[in-house]
Amino acid sequence: MKRSYSICLVLAIATLFVSCGHPEVPDTYIETQELPIIRPDYTEVTMPANICPPNFAVLQGTSQVVARLTAPGGLSYTYGEDGKIVIDEDEWAELRDAAKGSGIAVEVFAKTAEEWVRFKPFNIYIAEEDIDPYISYRNIQPSYVAFEKIAIRQRNLTNYDESDIYNNMPLTTEKTGQCINCHSYQNYKTSRMLFHMRQGYGGTMIVDDGKIKKVDLKTDSTISAGVYPSWHPQIDVIAFSTNNTGQSFHTKDVRKIEVQDTRSDLILYDPQTDEVSIIENDSNELEVFPCWSADGNTLYYCSAHFEYHNDSLAKETEMIQRYKEVHYNLYAKSFDQKTRTFGPSVKIFDADSLGLSATLPRVSPDGKYLVFSLAEFGCFHVWHPDADIQLMDLKTGQVRPLTELNSSQSESYPSFSSNSRWIMTASRRDDGNYTRPYISYFDKNGQCHKAFELPQHDPNFYTFFLRSYNRPEFMVEPVTVSVQEFVNIARNDAKKVTFKSK
Repeated sequence: MKRSYSICLVLAIATLFVSCGHPEVPDTYIETQELPIIRPDYTEVTMPANICPPNFAVLQGTSQVVARLTAPGGLSYTYGEDGKIVIDEDEWAELRDAAKGSGIAVEVFAKTAEEWVRFKPFNIYIAEEDIDPYISYRNIQPSYVAFEKIAIRQRNLTNYDESDIYNNMPLTTEKTGQCINCHSYQNYKTSRMLFHMRQGYGGTMIVDDGKIKKVDLKTDSTISAGVYPSWHPQIDVIAFSTNNTGQSFHTKDVRKIEVQDTRSDLILYDPQTDEVSIIENDSNELEVFPCWSADGNTLYYCSAHFEYHNDSLAKETEMIQRYKEVHYNLYAKSFDQKTRTFGPSVKIFDADSLGLSATLPRVSPDGKYLVFSLAEFGCFHVWHPDADIQLMDLKTGQVRPLTELNSSQSESYPSFSSNSRWIMTASRRDDGNYTRPYISYFDKNGQCHKAFELPQHDPNFYTFFLRSYNRPEFMVEPVTVSVQEFVNIARNDAKKVTFKSK
């Protein structure tokens, strides 16, 4: 008898879980032609063929909600509990695969105080193309007046798995903090990667075909250590800028922080010889944000012409007074991979003539397009609400805003996936304070589609996660070097590089 009772109890519990996982669609309801208000907003978005479930919360009615997802061919599942639509990963894979190249129809039902309401159905379109399975980003508090916990993390886009690549806590003490930033990869692969450590245990961490070292990129002939890296796609060299950087903190301006460079040049670093050389160092130009073309034969970068007028003021003081005058243009330089020499600089986009400033160029791997951030002034657009992502056709030179990707808040750090079909940006559109990754389908015709927020298992995750996502980068594979391996190398003194004159 005890055995029979146990079996019946297990079956009853199993039946209860199935019932809770797939709630019934209400028999009676009223219909409205209004779309449901959901968070994140996944209405009419196009998603990759390998993305994890886009769970969402329904913000109307009571906590009683049901969503029915139906793929072509009639495959259908229902979900809903406590105001959330949390989709089973295996069932989502079935729906997604059945809808590849078309769409999944989503019907949302919400219980009001008196009756059920069926909102206007919407689609989640599934592209033919996959997305790179991994991205990485820096998680940091949005104020840079002070910092404590900082981590560079990686996330699997096919599920919700997330882990640290490196974090500053093992080497941060009450007296010595450590800032980490600027993670970068060669050709989306992690066998060659780097990131910077500032202040405590400072240096640039280099992983080169699995070998780890820490280097000091500052020399007597350069402004600073390397900043804003770009790893050449074919050969083992890295372009950096070197910068004297300052920050201003506003109490009333919506641009809470303004970052200015008083000096900046471009350098080239060879990890095999540990040598650096100058690419550009015009004293009246502020060169920054180098970026290689997909074939490695062109280096794109930004530069602002700026001349100091007041010899009685420190450069930092004059820059603070005149920072709104700084407008960056886009330039290109040819590069000979055999001789490792550069051609002359060519201006490819004159933002200054428009009274604007162009920063953060990135090139599509198919070599057809370049994206960049455009705002009123300055180089650090992450705090500029007017900053939008622009697209340049490299064949025609035509530039246009990516309206479907942009918002009324700051868009910065754009990047292409390795197949050129997805564009990711760090956006402040949720609340104006926190940057979060938004992804947009960029089809073969060069058209951008409505952007969607990086999916999380809990639809309310972003409400309570009070950290920004900086410099989101696509990866085709995860970083396999452990945090502890990086920590062990970080404790060593950084190897000094040598300067190689032309």
